[in-house]
Amino acid sequence: MPEPMSFNRALVEKYDRPGPRYTSYPTAPQFHGAFAADDYRAAARRSNEAPSKPLSVYIHVPFCESLCYYCACNKIITRKTHRAVEYLGYLKREIAMQAALFDGTRKLTQLHLGGGTPTYLTGEQLCELMDCLREHFNLDESDAHEFSIEVDPRTISRERIAELRAQGFNRLSFGVQDFDEKVQAAVNRVQSEQQIFDLVQAAREARFKSVSVDLIYGLPLQTVESFDATLGKLVALRPDRIAAYSYAHLPERVRAQRLIRREDMPPPERKLELLELTIRRLTQEGYLYIGMDHFARPGDELAVARANGTLQRNFQGYSTHADCDLIALGVSSISKVGDTYAQNVKELSQYYARINEGLLPVHKGYRLTDDDRLRREVIGALMCHGRVDYPALESCHGIRFTEYFADALRQLQEQVGDGLVALQDDALVLLPQGQLMMRSVAMAFDAYLGGRQSERFSRTI
Repeated sequence: MPEPMSFNRALVEKYDRPGPRYTSYPTAPQFHGAFAADDYRAAARRSNEAPSKPLSVYIHVPFCESLCYYCACNKIITRKTHRAVEYLGYLKREIAMQAALFDGTRKLTQLHLGGGTPTYLTGEQLCELMDCLREHFNLDESDAHEFSIEVDPRTISRERIAELRAQGFNRLSFGVQDFDEKVQAAVNRVQSEQQIFDLVQAAREARFKSVSVDLIYGLPLQTVESFDATLGKLVALRPDRIAAYSYAHLPERVRAQRLIRREDMPPPERKLELLELTIRRLTQEGYLYIGMDHFARPGDELAVARANGTLQRNFQGYSTHADCDLIALGVSSISKVGDTYAQNVKELSQYYARINEGLLPVHKGYRLTDDDRLRREVIGALMCHGRVDYPALESCHGIRFTEYFADALRQLQEQVGDGLVALQDDALVLLPQGQLMMRSVAMAFDAYLGGRQSERFSRTI
């Protein structure tokens, strides 16, 4: 288990460079159009022939009723609810197509609905979606499964919370971002404190296993004092997990962000002040730092997985379950099956056209090489466990770690000198003040970051 994190302002500033979040390796810029639906089908066949893995499903619901100015997600802003009816019909057809590729004995143990706004779908539509999944996949109906859904508090009632639990969901993620009314108005996401408190209480009463809350620091009009007040209200709620994301203001790339007034944006140093404040407040309140932007209470499954070495990382962030094959459904979603990644088309019209032709909506993807698989293990170990043990990798891949990764280890000499990482005889270990910089350490093992590649990514802190 990694040692507790520490915050060193000078080092945080020094290593705050653009870089991947490593929800996959190789990362999405390496996906290519030569990888097609036939390659995905072949990956599913190989996966069925290998020792059986459970299945995980991600479903992307792209619709939102209103535009949050900070949001860079793939979304469609509409109040025309008939569009969700149409989309659901196509989702059900893709579910049938995808399920036919996988052995029916394999259990679906993990499900995540993201967006957009999954609760854009009505209770009846979600029932319809869950029934379709049950018809085509072998769902784990025990409460040991991990079925989660992202919730916009503005779109849901206490009664709907209980309904979600009855439908099989046992984890909720609430998008809060900030409790301050001025900040909410500046990003066009106004929701009352009472709404949040009532819904979290309803989730407790419905016996959800885990309640997570998302925050964003670096938003317009945020100050240390205002965000400290938000954190105070948040810890009073005692959510099981907290994700505190750094806001990346890129109006030249994200059209919605152009609606944020430039004069409302905090100065760059403010973000580090807010990050330091967040770490201090949450750890003082007993939350454990899991990695990246995530914190959890000691008894939460994420904290337990971090402690016992079973923590995983996928496109939804950190996960407690073993490494499943991930089947992604809906527009723009990304699957991970065996040694491949496959991304669906990004445009709704293209998605519908592919389904109408009886084709999987795969747009591009990637099949990993032996070198990719090795580097993925190294980066995954760093991101999830804070250390890379050489002997296990050497035995599995037939290499000598220090020879194979000699270039990467040379690149890390500056981080070693700054006390971020220690190179031991049999392991590479992130030190306490290196925990926040894990992405910059992982980048040394990324074979695809030459030239200006890293500029395609957000800053690492």
